[in-house]
Amino acid sequence: MSGNSPTPPHAAFGLVLRKHRLAAGLSQEQLGLESGVQRNFISLIETGQNQPTITTVFKLAGALGLKASKLLIETEKLLD
Repeated sequence: MSGNSPTPPHAAFGLVLRKHRLAAGLSQEQLGLESGVQRNFISLIETGQNQPTITTVFKLAGALGLKASKLLIETEKLLD
């Protein structure tokens, strides 16, 4: 991360999460049911209003059929 990105890391993560959720054809509610994460919390993550814990990152990634590291790598790339 170069440190000069105007986007905070948690907001970038939200953008990456939304991209993968939509690519999987899931609504926030469906992702919530699959991951065990509240739909409104997913919304807050995607809009950059809240930050997920590492446990939540793993739950969301698993529900999307991805490794948590993939979501984080894409977040880092977005920040560079």
